Amino acid sequence: MNSSSFVDLGLIEPLLKVLVEQGYETPTPIQIETIPYILKGRDIIGCAQTGTGKTAAFALPIIQNLAAERKFPKAWGARVLVLTPTRELAAQIGDSFKTYGRYVRQNQAVIFGGVGQVPQVRSMAHGVDVLIATPGRLLDLINQGYVKLNGIEIFVLDEADRMLDMGFIRDIKKIIAKLPTKRQSLFFSATMPKEIISLSNSILTNPYEISVTPHSPTVDLVDQMVMFVNRDKKNDLLTKVLTDYGAEKTIVFTQTKHTANKVAAKLCEAGIGATAIHGNKSQGARTAALKDFKKGLTPVLVATDIAARGIDIDDITHVINFEIPDEPESYVHRIGRTARAGASGIAISFCEAAERDRMREIEKFIKREIDFIDDHPFHSQDAQNATGTKAKRPPRKINKPKKRGGGTKQMPQNKMIHRKNMRRENKNRRK
Repeated sequence: MNSSSFVDLGLIEPLLKVLVEQGYETPTPIQIETIPYILKGRDIIGCAQTGTGKTAAFALPIIQNLAAERKFPKAWGARVLVLTPTRELAAQIGDSFKTYGRYVRQNQAVIFGGVGQVPQVRSMAHGVDVLIATPGRLLDLINQGYVKLNGIEIFVLDEADRMLDMGFIRDIKKIIAKLPTKRQSLFFSATMPKEIISLSNSILTNPYEISVTPHSPTVDLVDQMVMFVNRDKKNDLLTKVLTDYGAEKTIVFTQTKHTANKVAAKLCEAGIGATAIHGNKSQGARTAALKDFKKGLTPVLVATDIAARGIDIDDITHVINFEIPDEPESYVHRIGRTARAGASGIAISFCEAAERDRMREIEKFIKREIDFIDDHPFHSQDAQNATGTKAKRPPRKINKPKKRGGGTKQMPQNKMIHRKNMRRENKNRRK
């Protein structure tokens, strides 16, 4: 379907007014393809990266369909359920529904873990039009009797592949089992592994299928580069890059929460404002960190992959992979945080010897070689030339147990006797 304006998609005047106020001029491909079919009540399976306008693609027609048939939701119930993997993404989707529905009568609730449940329970008491939730907290409130799903008319499963990565598939199946059989289902995923295809087949009826990115996507607007460096020099290289490359608003991605904390602390020691965001942080701390980063008060955000799809912030100039991700798809999601809304961006990957094969897998996935920069003081020729299984991570250091009581602990007498008897028996057998 071809369309050059939101008017052509059949949206009502209150929604068009909001889109003008938000500065939306032309619909994105995912919006062009999905909005008319959602308005008609069709099930949808959409393959689309974050940053493609996906939230508006389902939020706008859902709001319009709710407005066309006004109903009062039942107590503790909802008419629409949007299921999403992370707290940040749930909050952002909630903000989008609130913004787009500014001139249409509707109410909503956002439910996720990491915060007290009392305000969330209170918001569900009289029922809501739209419920946005993460799987764990939603199941918890369902089991407590504070949420009922028997009135759901539209079900949206967003970021399905990330749900799979985070181990939520069993929870999702439990939630789907509680939904009415007769409903409209909208299914979105950035990639389509076999498990996701199987899940979509089980919940969709004659869906309209749309893919706005190829199965091996690349972000053409992102200037990608690699810097080969030894593990122990990555912090020094990061400080130099942030200082010398004009990085104004930067996300640094790490593999673990512990590393994220250490990297943020090292940057602060070097006089560079940074904060870490990951699953162990309280929701209040995560919200405050994103708010400061969005306003430019904190120039560097250090994040783990779980936060990757929950960060929807414009004007990010740089993405730095402090550690190379295990999956090529994660690389694409990471660098997709920059070059949004037609802007350009820079992605720099710090590659040590143990990560060389992962970098090759990424190049194979995006079907292009990534240029490397070797004119920096921490360049590692060993990392650049590393091949195959020879490039292994250094062994994990095992600390010796601390001595207690000021001396060596003595073996109990009965164990000493037992060992002597065993040695005597073995000696006799050999004779």
